[in-house]
Amino acid sequence: MAVYTDVAAEDLSAFLADYALGNLLSLKGIAEGVENSNYFVMTETGPFILTLYEKRVNADDLPFFLGLMEHLAERGVPCPTPIRDRNGVALKTLNGRPATLISFLTGVSPRRVTVDQCSEVGRSLADLHLKGADFAIKRPNALSLEGWPALAHGCAKRADEVEPGLARELETEIAAMEQGWPGDLPAGVIHADLFCDNVFFDSGRLSGIIDFYFACNDLFAYDVAICLNAWCFESSKEFNVTKAKAMLHAYRQIRPFEPAEIEALPLLARGAALRFLLTRLYDWLHPVDGALVTPKDPREYLYRMRFHRGVESAVAYGLM
Repeated sequence: MAVYTDVAAEDLSAFLADYALGNLLSLKGIAEGVENSNYFVMTETGPFILTLYEKRVNADDLPFFLGLMEHLAERGVPCPTPIRDRNGVALKTLNGRPATLISFLTGVSPRRVTVDQCSEVGRSLADLHLKGADFAIKRPNALSLEGWPALAHGCAKRADEVEPGLARELETEIAAMEQGWPGDLPAGVIHADLFCDNVFFDSGRLSGIIDFYFACNDLFAYDVAICLNAWCFESSKEFNVTKAKAMLHAYRQIRPFEPAEIEALPLLARGAALRFLLTRLYDWLHPVDGALVTPKDPREYLYRMRFHRGVESAVAYGLM
């Protein structure tokens, strides 16, 4: 989440007039994240989240995102539900941007990840994969293998300012991914961005999964690989195999891995690290003026990519 587009109270009050939510009491920008503008909104009937979709989000994808949240919420996945106005419309316009209100979920994101939380994430991710299986709308992953060369090209001239030799390393990594990337593994709807700030916990249990705006159809094991990167490294850069084992074993209790998924996991984890290295690098080198958001250091994912490059099998992740 982030804020790129300012919203005045009077504009939001006019927007809310179409809803049966009462009067606006307060709004506050949410600074976390990188993609859309988000506000915490309090009305007379309770709290909501307002999202304005910025230029990096294709408006044609919004029916997928909003429909998926409704689909999953109806099946018991703890995710936000788009709020429809009096005419049954969920996707509207505010300040020249597509906009929607979504339900507010209780809980907080973890500041220091525990083994038990990794188990909860693994179990919930598998549940999401299974419950999204019958979602009718399809959306390809624009930030997977086919999209990485363009991102790298957009960073190539200045990549070495971040890390000497980085441009060449990215070129080599993309070539390795293109040669070895699997295409015949189980696939379906994935979250594709299940970082710690997109998961809420309440009294030790996972209470919410948010920010579905990278969700797409891709390999389930790739989604797992993203979570290994996001949840199982310590601030000291070390990989925590205990957390990884807890996550993977909880996942397989709900949706067992196929042998080919286990074999491909090191390459998928390496590719997942490359994906976030590229997007963070691009944002680092191309900041948006006036945005209430701080670009994240891409080197964090450079170190993770290098770790996965040295992994020979999923045994290193605690998976036998």
